[in-house]
Amino acid sequence: MPPSAVGALCHAGEVSVTWRHLPASAREIALAAGEAVAAAQERDPVAYEAAVERLTGADRSGLVLGVAVRLLLEETHPDGLDGDDVRQVLEGCVRSAADWLPAVDPHVVLVLLAGALGVYDPGDDDNPPGPAAVARHAPLLVADLVSAAGRPLDGYLAAAFTEIERTERQD
Repeated sequence: MPPSAVGALCHAGEVSVTWRHLPASAREIALAAGEAVAAAQERDPVAYEAAVERLTGADRSGLVLGVAVRLLLEETHPDGLDGDDVRQVLEGCVRSAADWLPAVDPHVVLVLLAGALGVYDPGDDDNPPGPAAVARHAPLLVADLVSAAGRPLDGYLAAAFTEIERTERQD
């Protein structure tokens, strides 16, 4: 999807998404992701742990957050990403999170970035992160990218669900 299309999807004006039109499992992902990203932005480890626990139990939350990360990367880097850009995003996320969440794992954040960019092959990784690690780290990355984009998360989640639905219909 070209960055201009991402902008159109994510910035269609004031967003007041209730997620009522989504299946229950998708609503759970949206609500838990919103809570986790807000807790990460507020640097609230107690609220973050509760939201991460919900995300861990939500099937396909990693897919949704991965698509949101890709959309955010496309928007915040409209001319594409190079190695320096990836390093800056990785370092910024890890440094920001380490201040209040010392167990942040740079390898997992790198895997999330590489996965969102379509260059990660779990078969080549001796220690691929599991769903719990993805649920613990993806909101940190999303929170940093949403802050950089200067837009609310809801638009990116809505765009992620739309893209996933479109992809599944084409398959």
